Amino acid sequence: MLVASVVVSATTSGAASHKTGWGQGAPYLALGDSVAFGYTPPQTTPAATYADAANFSSYANDVAAALNLHLFNASCPGETTASMINVTAASNGCENAPGQTAGYRTAYPLHVSYTGSQLSYAVHFLRTHPATRLVTIDIGANDAFLCQETTTDGCLSLSEFGAVLKEIGTNLAIIYHALRVEGRYSGALVAVDYYALNYSQPLQVAESQQLDATINAVTRQFHGIIANGFGMFQAAATPFGGDPCAAGLLVAYPASSNLTGCNIHPSPLGHELLATTIETALLNVAPPLAARVARRGRG
Repeated sequence: MLVASVVVSATTSGAASHKTGWGQGAPYLALGDSVAFGYTPPQTTPAATYADAANFSSYANDVAAALNLHLFNASCPGETTASMINVTAASNGCENAPGQTAGYRTAYPLHVSYTGSQLSYAVHFLRTHPATRLVTIDIGANDAFLCQETTTDGCLSLSEFGAVLKEIGTNLAIIYHALRVEGRYSGALVAVDYYALNYSQPLQVAESQQLDATINAVTRQFHGIIANGFGMFQAAATPFGGDPCAAGLLVAYPASSNLTGCNIHPSPLGHELLATTIETALLNVAPPLAARVARRGRG
């Protein structure tokens, strides 16, 4: 396994402990994969739960509540950077999955309903909601997972993993360009970078850092903010030998599942930690951007 989460360089604070007036009820668009969605695996989740997306909550819900924003969450479990742009591209469970022709979107509802790609929805949303104050995104981990699942060596060769990183960078630039130019969005754009699943395993750490470096470099090119999910999880996991599972940051498998340890997705505590990184960074660096968006919305 490689990685599993996401957004802005900051230090923990009490930002998530109280609601502020920062957002003034303005729209907040959350984009990305299963982490932004708040997905939990079937071993921990009753089957009927998937029929209502409101049963799933993520860091985006925490951010919206803390900063007084109106959340529109367009994320999709299993989304890759390619399938976010084009629904016919390979995904890791959103539109399709290896060996399958249908994905999560076919079987279950998302938080918001739309046809076409997640990016098309995002551009349309931003054009029709010019007062949008915040966009967050976590995307790219499923590209790596897909490579692991479809290569004989689990995407361990430098050439294979390097090709994945190059594709992520190319696709992410397309995504950001569409948000900024086609969506006419000049406000706060926060990329949540991915945590390692175990900080005591050098290979996982190295791959996570390479993935995050790719995401962060492109994000900065488009004047985005980086939420240091990698660093935040690492700090919280350090007292537990570098294990986010032992620290309670990942969804734990119940004994009845015959699985041990944790799933790759954040627990409620993990989502709270990611939300705090976003909130702190926004309160520190984004007010001028937010004010500009608000003025444009009134004009």
